[in-house]
Amino acid sequence: MEPKLSREAYVQGMRERVGEILGKVADAVNDAAPGKIINGSEEQVRDLFAKLRQEAFEKALQMRVDAAEAAFSPSEGSGDAKDQTQ
Repeated sequence: MEPKLSREAYVQGMRERVGEILGKVADAVNDAAPGKIINGSEEQVRDLFAKLRQEAFEKALQMRVDAAEAAFSPSEGSGDAKDQTQ
């Protein structure tokens, strides 16, 4: 079975970033010109969520890679080739 990222650690790690993005969404809507809330904020909100989507995916991938590396990395002093060349 392949090592998996910790769902709880991932959610916890992303929680602060999601909060920042949601705050920026609120700012974008509030800062839009009166009568132009949709036109004045929609593109910015879309861009914010696109960036969040990318960051969320990249973080999940990195955590999965890290989990796999941790599961298969040799322990210190194991006598592997790296230790023998030093």
